[in-house]
Amino acid sequence: MSTQAQKVDMWFDPACPFAWITSRWLLEASKVRDIDVTWNIMSLAHLNKDREVDAAHAEAFAKSWGTVRLVAAVTEKHGNAAVIALYNALGDRIHLKKEQMSDDLLAAALAGAGLPADLLADAADESWNLPMIASHERAISMVGNDVGTPVVAIGDAAFFGPVISPAPKGEEAGKLWDGFVLCVQTPGFFELKRARKVGPRFS
Repeated sequence: MSTQAQKVDMWFDPACPFAWITSRWLLEASKVRDIDVTWNIMSLAHLNKDREVDAAHAEAFAKSWGTVRLVAAVTEKHGNAAVIALYNALGDRIHLKKEQMSDDLLAAALAGAGLPADLLADAADESWNLPMIASHERAISMVGNDVGTPVVAIGDAAFFGPVISPAPKGEEAGKLWDGFVLCVQTPGFFELKRARKVGPRFS
C-alpha cells in the first residue's frame, strides 16, 4: 500500500547562510524519508525594516530586495521546482563562491537554473514585494516576530530552524528529520536552543 509523502514548507532568504544549510539538510532528508518540500520566500530585510541594524547588515539588506523579488516572481510564474533550482544556483554563488550580490549574479543564477533571462527585470519590479511579503508574513504568523530564517513547517505547526552547521548527510539527515517531526508533533513544545559555537559550515 502506497503512502503519501509528508508535506513540508520551508521559508528562506537566499542571503541567509543558515537557511541555506537547512535547505541542504532537507534535500538530504528527502532522499531517505518520504517528504515533499514546498520552498517559500521570506526576507530578512523586510523583517528588520523597523529595527536598528549595523551598517554592514543595512547594506546587505538593501542589496537583498532584488533577490527576494526574483524568487517571488519565479514562484508565481514557474512553480516550486523552478524555485529550488533557482535557490540552488543562488546559494552556490552567494554562499559557496562568495560572490557579491549584483544583477550579474542574478542573471548567472537564472541561467544556471535554466530559467528565462528576462526574469531579471522582476528583481527591480517593486510590485513583487507584495507576494513576497505575503509569503513572509505567513511564516511569521506561525512562529512570531522574534525569529528569522529558516522557518520549517509541517501542516500548521512551524518552528524557526533547525539551525545546523554543517548539514548532516544520508541517514543522519533522516534521523534529524525524525527528531524534528517528534518535536513538531508534541503539543506544548516551543523551544530548544543553545549558543552557536561555530559559523556556517557548508560541507
